Amino acid sequence: MPTDLLLTPAMFELRRLRMPLVRAFRTSFGTETVREVMVVRVVTDHGDGWGESAIESAPLYLSEFHNAADYVFAEHLIPRLFAAGPLRAEHVASILAPVKGHRMAKSALEMAILDAQLRAEHRSFHQMVGTTRTSVPVGVSVGITDTIDELVDVVAGYIADGYPRIKLKIEPGFDIEPVRRVREANPDVMLQVDANTAYSVADIDHLQQLDAFDLLLIEQPFGEDNLVGHAELRRRMTTPVCLDEAIRSVDHVHTALALGAADVINIKPARVGGYLAAVEVHDLCLAAGVPVWCGGMLETGIGRAANLALASLPGFTLPGDISATKRYWTRDITAAFEVIDGEIAVPTGVGFGITVDTAFVEEITFERREVTRGVVRG
Repeated sequence: MPTDLLLTPAMFELRRLRMPLVRAFRTSFGTETVREVMVVRVVTDHGDGWGESAIESAPLYLSEFHNAADYVFAEHLIPRLFAAGPLRAEHVASILAPVKGHRMAKSALEMAILDAQLRAEHRSFHQMVGTTRTSVPVGVSVGITDTIDELVDVVAGYIADGYPRIKLKIEPGFDIEPVRRVREANPDVMLQVDANTAYSVADIDHLQQLDAFDLLLIEQPFGEDNLVGHAELRRRMTTPVCLDEAIRSVDHVHTALALGAADVINIKPARVGGYLAAVEVHDLCLAAGVPVWCGGMLETGIGRAANLALASLPGFTLPGDISATKRYWTRDITAAFEVIDGEIAVPTGVGFGITVDTAFVEEITFERREVTRGVVRG
């Protein structure tokens, strides 16, 4: 089978979908009941491929957001891919490098081309990353609830569903007591917390109270650029400190480790620029002896399938935020993924191993654009 195939993109289709969540998901950024999802399909001379951007509707998690991404895709990123001529997914990052930032948009394009490339080569992403694990342990992320009693009940339900690890979203005013109650109700469960940048270094004394609850880690309590603050937190807490929003490239990992700002790294492929960059971050952390886990962005089955293959790499020693389909969607745009004995099977079919339900995609699309060489429609 060829593994050096060059593809010539003929068209990129950009779709924005509205997908109702099974349960409202609240973090320090706000509450979502309907998720707006952006997916990309590329048509090439060797077949089609699908990608997912993980970009959100508002610039609250990172600076990218849908309306801006529409323009960047059509006016800056896709024209560069057309101008490059025949290419491989491995070329996309360098082709798009002159455009500063916009890593999540770049990730979606690389992902679609990689899917098309692997399908044409009759290979799976699982084969490409070179692992033999057929399933990976997974966890679930639990949003902020109206009451602590509700939180305890929600966590109990997920433990009954077989999740071995629970992540609690926290924010000022909803942190120490909720974590205490969940830990008291579940003394043996793997438990971690995620602050999504909601705190400042002035809160370190307060956050130290979390050391009492035997947590796997505390994730990104301070702003994405505050590596010095995280290094100080790491010196003053026994709970391992994990970085999420702060890790947007391999260089950020180098800097964080040099400053002693992290015990653990959360790898979100879209945030670091794509799955190939995510593999590079994994390899760096593995060599440094730093554990990693795969973060989730409420992906559809497209991103979920790719995340599962990525999480089968050996450095992913902690359960990721991948979760079963039913955790998020009543109906997904791919076949559902299920948790069995605390793990989800890694797709091994060609490409990312999934088939997109194009009829359902059409049904839930609220915006569609086609970008061909020199032409944007929609």
